[in-house]
Amino acid sequence: MYIASEEQLRALYGFPKGRSKEKQLTKLEYHAKNFIAHSPFLTISTHGESGFMDCSPRGGSPGFVKVLDDNRFVIPDGKGNNRLDSLINIIETGDIGCLFLIPGIDETLRVNGTARISQNESHLNLFSGERNPPKVCIEITVNEVFLHCAKALMRSKLWSSESNIERSAFPTMATMINDQLQITDPPESQDEMVARYQKDL
Repeated sequence: MYIASEEQLRALYGFPKGRSKEKQLTKLEYHAKNFIAHSPFLTISTHGESGFMDCSPRGGSPGFVKVLDDNRFVIPDGKGNNRLDSLINIIETGDIGCLFLIPGIDETLRVNGTARISQNESHLNLFSGERNPPKVCIEITVNEVFLHCAKALMRSKLWSSESNIERSAFPTMATMINDQLQITDPPESQDEMVARYQKDL
């Protein structure tokens, strides 16, 4: 049996009540801004006109995302693999969802809104001191923002050392891609990959 309607879901789960419903805001206030200022990592979710969806990580030093005002913030587009999946989706639809994380904090911050790709000098200047300044920024206008409860991260024990896996016990990125693409050349080592990536941070 599969559930195919909201009515079926609501019959099973019911409706949100109290703070879980009321906590949704339409702009950034002190605590949302403070969360973003302390976050070194977020994921962004986008979709294109064709329905193609993408969820992509973004990272930097805490506060690398810059709040412009109560309704807008900008994310620098750091050097990557040039697939540009998220950026193309933003051009096509402009819809975006963000999930901010802070190491050691089990709560997360969710922001949904609209996005534009910006080359505005005022935005790029916010990151001019970076070793690899971005070519563009993602400017996000907030539609809704709310704090998400800690249950998922508590269940996963994401920040607990007991959840860590020794890197040597897991295949390297190069090994996995070689296997997936049936490449027979010797894979790049983990140390070689890290050294190569360091140049683009």
